[in-house]
Amino acid sequence: MAMAMSDSGASRLRRQLESGGFEARLYVKQLSQQSDGDRDLQEHRQRIQALAEETAQNLKRNVYQNYRQFIETAREISYLESEMYQLSHLLTEQKSSLESIPLTLLPAAAAAGAAAASGGEEGVGGAGGRDHLRGQAGFFSTPGGTSRDASGPGEEGKQRTLTTLLEKVEGCRHLLETPGQYLVYNGDLVEYDADHMAQLQRVHGFLMNDCLLVATWLPQRRGMYRYNALYSLDGLAVVNVKDNPPMKDMFKLLMFPESRIFQAENAKIKREWLEVLEETKRALSEKRRREQEEAAAPRGPPQVTSKATNPFEDDEEEEPAVPEVEEENVDLSMEWIQELPEDLDVCIAQRDFEGAVDLLDKLNHYLEDKPSPPPVKELRAKVEERVRQLTEVLVFELSPDRSLRGGPKATRRAVSQLIRLGQCTKACELFLRNRAAAVHTAIRQLRIEGATLLYIHKLCHVFFTSLLETAREFEIDFAGTDSGCYSAFVVWARSAMGMFVDAFSKQVFDSKESLSTAAECVKVAKEHCQQLGDIGLDLTFIIHALLVKDIQGALHSYKEIIIEATKHRNSEEMWRRMNLMTPEALGKLKEEMKSCGVSNFEQYTGDDCWVNLSYTVVAFTKQTMGFLEEALKLYFPELHMVLLESLVEIILVAVQHVDYSLRCEQDPEKKAFIRQNASFLYETVLPVVEKRFEEGVGKPAKQLQDLRNASRLIRVNPESTTSVV
Repeated sequence: MAMAMSDSGASRLRRQLESGGFEARLYVKQLSQQSDGDRDLQEHRQRIQALAEETAQNLKRNVYQNYRQFIETAREISYLESEMYQLSHLLTEQKSSLESIPLTLLPAAAAAGAAAASGGEEGVGGAGGRDHLRGQAGFFSTPGGTSRDASGPGEEGKQRTLTTLLEKVEGCRHLLETPGQYLVYNGDLVEYDADHMAQLQRVHGFLMNDCLLVATWLPQRRGMYRYNALYSLDGLAVVNVKDNPPMKDMFKLLMFPESRIFQAENAKIKREWLEVLEETKRALSEKRRREQEEAAAPRGPPQVTSKATNPFEDDEEEEPAVPEVEEENVDLSMEWIQELPEDLDVCIAQRDFEGAVDLLDKLNHYLEDKPSPPPVKELRAKVEERVRQLTEVLVFELSPDRSLRGGPKATRRAVSQLIRLGQCTKACELFLRNRAAAVHTAIRQLRIEGATLLYIHKLCHVFFTSLLETAREFEIDFAGTDSGCYSAFVVWARSAMGMFVDAFSKQVFDSKESLSTAAECVKVAKEHCQQLGDIGLDLTFIIHALLVKDIQGALHSYKEIIIEATKHRNSEEMWRRMNLMTPEALGKLKEEMKSCGVSNFEQYTGDDCWVNLSYTVVAFTKQTMGFLEEALKLYFPELHMVLLESLVEIILVAVQHVDYSLRCEQDPEKKAFIRQNASFLYETVLPVVEKRFEEGVGKPAKQLQDLRNASRLIRVNPESTTSVV
């Protein structure tokens, strides 16, 4: 019952909100007056929010359904359009067949056609010129017809018409040297930019039986043209462009790797262009097919005749001819083989890479273990040209100039097709080059924050995440391929690590950050690098090798700072006990010394807040132990001697100063105090340094042991009053 009331309330609320005279301000005002309190408003708000979510879900569902219907409708329209084109082509063929019947029955029609051809040389441009050409030679006439009387004059008329037209085009005289070439169709067109649909220029198209010539207008010379481009019909694809006012009556020509858009004068002329282009391509394909069949046909009877009439011919020489005839017998008359080059062109133009590779695999499977007579070689040459075009398109898909969004998975399609084409090495190279550009772009777009450690966290996350994704995608794409690809990936990973270290060092070491900050940043980088071990990729040694110089420089720089500070304190040393004034300060000092590893510091504290050590020795102890702790965070085997030598140099400064002061001081009380500080250094500080170094490194240091065991490190002249430090 309550649920029924809730549903009725929701429907009533929906009708109220959907009414035409709904005013939000008035509705809220009435609702505030009628509500008993905050709870009613909250409940009403929840009902409205639930209604909004339900409406949004319904809207999404409707949009999805409409989108699916739109896709299905577009697919049906495409099917219907292709069927209409096929029906139109069949009707055109029937019309051509019916028109050719009277010519075979009436030989006089050939002479009339020749006279009409000689009188029609004047009509070149415009629709009139096109209609005249259709009347004189037909759209799809082929040289060398069955009737000898009709073919002779018609051939001469076609050649004269082609010669007359091409004499008005500058720079194409070489076309006249092609035997059997004749003009099929011509007309004025306007070319538009394929990207921005801006008008470019006026052109004139000349369609021959095997190619399409495009010429531009010469404004200064009326009726004359300049050669612009020549396209073979074998590599030409024609695409109808849907009318989108004011852009209408257009069609697109696809010639890899370029495409051009032309606009006809009206819809009728556009339809004629589309029909005549398709029929001319079909006629050319049929002609090539017949030539292949004639070339593949056995030539048995002539050979038998010559053998029979030649009494000097050996019988043994007849045997090799039999397998030669059998070797040439490869059936290439199937429709899918005849249309294979055009289908490949369409797949490449429509970016259907998988379909193109499937066609190539089908052809290779069919021709496997078959001989290679001239027709097969010619077919393979055409297919190889399409393979080259397809490879260029796939290479462009993987080029860094393309969008790098989508991550490594966006390259899987092109990489997989290149591998199927046998271009595994090229696919590997292009994939890694694409990912290198993506990593470089991601690092460059990273904002440099004020805090160095925050920036390093972001840098490590971006870089190592990209590296991990690239490694996983590489393993998927190149599974089962040559192991040399994995070597290439390792080389690439080292190069990418160099890119990362450049950005890392520029922010951490070039900006002169403190040693503690640098140690923390290196620690973060090492932790991220160790995550790559989950996929079997260990780059820790690479990051060590790339960072060793920068870390050495940081250790040396910080060592010099400590030495200078120690020398400065030594120069002002008065050898007096420390007075910390307050118990809090004394307690803080005890905690600091305990954190440094000095556990027996209590024995050096006196009454109240006094410490029986010099301020110089205490400061030196804290600074040296701090340096050791930060340096151990940066430690790896290549830095062992650098760290050890830095420690020895720092300790020598303090030890030599205490030794020199002990020799020069004459006051017995101060001399006893200096001896107490020396005892603290030798018996407390140096053992702590030695122990902590051994714990961090994993092996003892003989230099530190010798330094601790020596009662006097440097012998100086007792009568001298100058320091040797």
